Amino acid sequence: MAALTVRPARADDVAAMAAIYNHVVATSTAIYTAQPSTVHERRDWFDKRTGAGFPVMAALHGHELVGYASFAEFRGAWPGYLHSVEHSVYVRADCWRRGVGSALLRALFPLAAALDKHVMVGGIDAANEGSLRLHERLGFERVAHFREVGRKFDRWLDLVFVQRFIDAPGAPRPH
Repeated sequence: MAALTVRPARADDVAAMAAIYNHVVATSTAIYTAQPSTVHERRDWFDKRTGAGFPVMAALHGHELVGYASFAEFRGAWPGYLHSVEHSVYVRADCWRRGVGSALLRALFPLAAALDKHVMVGGIDAANEGSLRLHERLGFERVAHFREVGRKFDRWLDLVFVQRFIDAPGAPRPH
């Protein structure tokens, strides 16, 4: 397999990103919807995300997109959450446990720091032990466990929130 590279995603990556996203929707509880997304909807998401100044990173083996990750506002645009972001990371199923998710998340940390972010948050299905372990290896801490807040595949789902400091806990911010 070719070496893994991580770079900013481009508009021509969106179709491959939609395919990865839709496979996750169809086969897992990582995304709490059963509704696939069209390439047009994913392009709109990509344009809004990058247009707001947030990164979308792509992981490639050779020229083949095998995963992507991004972050944006945590809890919308409430001013009190200005220094917190929520991330997402998606990896093609045949590339799980090959370092793709780690590389993508690691690429997000300096980008969050450059945007003066203090905390990165993630919401992970409680049954997704692989993702929870990945996040813990990268310095995320489990901070909340919401019971039966989601529903998919005719069952209730628990959601775990994880967080990681981008800078030091308690780091000052200008007023």
